[in-house]
Amino acid sequence: MDAPTTTSAGNDGAGGGHWFAPHSRPAFDTATEPPVVAPGSGRETPQGRPPAAAAPQERIWPPTEPARFQGAAEAPPGGQYAAPGPYARTTPHPPPGAFEDVPPRRSAQQTQNASPDAIRIRGTMAEVGPIADKVTSYFYALLFVRHPELRSLFPAAMDTQRDRLLKALLTAAEHIDNTPVLVEYLQNLGRGHRKYGTRPEHYPAVGECLIGALSRYASGIWDPETEAAWVRAYTTMSQVMIDAAATDELRAPAWWHAEIVAHDLRTADVAVLTLRPDQPYPFLAGQYTSVETAWWPRVWRHYSFASAPRSDGLFTFHVKAVPAGWVSNSLVHRARPGDVIRLGPPGGSMTVDHTRDNGLLCLGGGTGIAPIKAMVEDIAERGSRRPVEVFYGARTEHDLYDIDTLLRLQQSHPWLAVRAVVDRQAHLQLPDAIRGYGPWIDYDACLSGPPGMIRNGITALRDVGFPAHRIRHDSVEELVVVGD
Repeated sequence: MDAPTTTSAGNDGAGGGHWFAPHSRPAFDTATEPPVVAPGSGRETPQGRPPAAAAPQERIWPPTEPARFQGAAEAPPGGQYAAPGPYARTTPHPPPGAFEDVPPRRSAQQTQNASPDAIRIRGTMAEVGPIADKVTSYFYALLFVRHPELRSLFPAAMDTQRDRLLKALLTAAEHIDNTPVLVEYLQNLGRGHRKYGTRPEHYPAVGECLIGALSRYASGIWDPETEAAWVRAYTTMSQVMIDAAATDELRAPAWWHAEIVAHDLRTADVAVLTLRPDQPYPFLAGQYTSVETAWWPRVWRHYSFASAPRSDGLFTFHVKAVPAGWVSNSLVHRARPGDVIRLGPPGGSMTVDHTRDNGLLCLGGGTGIAPIKAMVEDIAERGSRRPVEVFYGARTEHDLYDIDTLLRLQQSHPWLAVRAVVDRQAHLQLPDAIRGYGPWIDYDACLSGPPGMIRNGITALRDVGFPAHRIRHDSVEELVVVGD
């Protein structure tokens, strides 16, 4: 499936690239107007160019003494970034409540106690919000005009890329005063950027072009204090990402190669792929990874693991080909055994907490059943007898492509109940099906499927008494921006 927790949409987390790119600092001259990248085209066009403005004064980038978030990961001594050594990392279990890749919104108390820098940064984002597409397009155009050699590092179409930049900026602005939350988010971002080839020396040019774009489109409120706030914030945030990537580089490769060893076409548009990685690939049942194919270089899409970790190292994905889905159509209709794809590091926190013996209620829509199946296998392998209720939703019986596998698991494990929910007339929504069952007093819940199903599922679960901290799913925001 093309998403962290659902159909062919995804968390990448990822979705076709990164928002950092190489090179050293250029002379900062906004009098030279770059063309604006046409949304979704990946091409540059002279139309839509913003009005010329006087070139700003020369900036010192980065500052001599950048600020640091307390608790940020430290780079290796001397700033040396060693080549990856033997891979020995294990993926830690997420802490209770860490169910999404995108941090939760700040509280009213945090908003009230915002620092001056946070107020200026959020004010900038509020100013550019209505024209965010222009700001992000201008940023990438600025970067590519000054550094044309960088264009080849990015996917052909830049629409998803712009969404990712905006999401990262909004998340940073939202949590600029919440150091633990922001550091964790940035560390994950920095580790994830390794697969794109991002290096420490790439960050200054990005920061320069980012501030150039923000200053142009937030001109109504932009002043030296606002610029100084952004310089401090970006310098600090980039250092967190650099340090996290450097630490990760000592213990993990930037990516893995995996050979397709089996390709099972279950329906006309759903395939189950079995892969063998070229070196150990530790992950947890319920997690996902980013995938790049030879047919679409630099385009990464997220897929959930459809199996628990196995002793032979093999794992499976469920992929649904969606309309105009570059990667998903390639994996379903073009891929064959023997083909090799690239994998990023595992991500996601919708995993089984084996320290708890609560029941588990799982809602899976379409290919969103994949991580749920992996979690059921994980529980079975641990010998647990905690009750697990799986609701498997689809439009027709034909779309229940993996129901036989789940029913076989049910026959072997009396603690497992599997219920198919078929919505033939588009009247019965999967989340509504849980209302006729229960009670769910001692259950945790996991949701995996299209973004709409996840949102409706959260509402339905809250309606039957589930507290928010016992509802797990991966980032809906990721599912929205990565659709193929």
